[in-house]
Amino acid sequence: MAYTETTTTGYGTRVGRSFKGILSGLFLFIAATALLWWNEGRVVKTDKMLDEAEKVCIDMENPSKISQEFEGELVCATAMATTDAVLNDDLFGLSENAIGLRRRVEYFQWVEHEHSESEDKLGGKEVTTTTYTYTQEWCDRPIDSGQFKDPTYQGRNFIIAAYENQELWAEDVSFGAYKLNESLIHRISSREPIVLALNEEMLATMDKAARDILVRTGVVTPQQAAPRISHQPAPATNPIQTSPAIAKADTTAAAADSTLAAVPDSVKTVVPDSIPQDNKVDLEYVHQQGNVLYLGRTSAAPQVGDVRITFEKITPAKVTVIAKVTGDTFKPYKAKNGKRFQTLVMGKKDADEIFDAEHEANHFWMWVLRIVGILLVISGLKGIFGFLEMILKVVPFVANIIGWGVGVVCTIVGIAWSLIVIGIAWLFYRPLIGIALLAVAGALVWIFAFKGKDKLKELARRSTNAAPEVTPQAS
Repeated sequence: MAYTETTTTGYGTRVGRSFKGILSGLFLFIAATALLWWNEGRVVKTDKMLDEAEKVCIDMENPSKISQEFEGELVCATAMATTDAVLNDDLFGLSENAIGLRRRVEYFQWVEHEHSESEDKLGGKEVTTTTYTYTQEWCDRPIDSGQFKDPTYQGRNFIIAAYENQELWAEDVSFGAYKLNESLIHRISSREPIVLALNEEMLATMDKAARDILVRTGVVTPQQAAPRISHQPAPATNPIQTSPAIAKADTTAAAADSTLAAVPDSVKTVVPDSIPQDNKVDLEYVHQQGNVLYLGRTSAAPQVGDVRITFEKITPAKVTVIAKVTGDTFKPYKAKNGKRFQTLVMGKKDADEIFDAEHEANHFWMWVLRIVGILLVISGLKGIFGFLEMILKVVPFVANIIGWGVGVVCTIVGIAWSLIVIGIAWLFYRPLIGIALLAVAGALVWIFAFKGKDKLKELARRSTNAAPEVTPQAS
């Protein structure tokens, strides 16, 4: 059930805020202008750097041996990325010969969603109705439900255990006879699930700790939590880490969550088909299957407080590297304009494919940042001139008309200004395109400033001509 909250803001307060908005709008306008300028320079510099790198890049056909002929050269090479390193997740007792080791923790929590609608009233007041709704979702962190607006949901969140996400990377990764640097290592994405085989004593200790927390929060009664097995190992090493502030929940509200409800498939634990199921372990509140460790009653129907931990590793894989050779390792290539470049892609690729993809990515982000910059410029202008609409809010109908007009003008001026900034920026890099953009911007300004005025005169003239003539009547 939704919870609503209504607030009223007076006319004077709203006008005061609108004048304060002039400063924030001006700041946003300046920042957006700087973003547009920087983006155009970034695109051109990156394109020139990629063109320069593509011209000097040479193929290294056999990375399995170090050759002095490649020293200091930008090379494109394909080989297996391998390592002898053993990475350890000490908390769960996992050891893997892998390039990377990843632990991802998720918590099943109540989540608050907020939706607001505002209405202007005669006299300048604004009435805002905010609706709060609540859903149960998997989250990457615990959520403090004590701050929820609806008292019914306050204090209903807790967690069975608190863990940290973790990523470990091997420092020594071989690429044929060479070594990959840290930046290239972190680009390897050959993730595979880890088949868990956790210590049974540790699982039993976690199960007891989870049971104790559920009893303490009132989710289950001591009778319901009676262990199925007669012997529990002494918790000498307790891997469960509980945050007292979060685990402290309202007993009555927590008990209300204990009823199993239908849960969409999107929030259920999914174990990949490729994982053997002979590692499945089911205790009362701890479940191991595939690469997932689940803390809760059942993974098929999650309840608030449940914790899901997924383990993955980065395995040896064939990769293609473009980087500058230095000794037995690599470093970024530095172009004449100061831009640096190195990359690693999965699988075997030739240099042309990689550089084409880099150019496409560069131009994709160019358009993304252009659109963002233009929208921010328009928003900044609306913030600067928003007080014009706000002053007239005493009569909402009139204010809406003025607001529409201000919005149209700010949009046209914002687009024109953005094109001018982009055009001037390109004059420093590609003059022909810069001149074309300035011409388009000038045309927009001319159409708006002069053609618009002529159109108003034409409408006024037609209105005058259309007025009926009055014929004097004889007396």
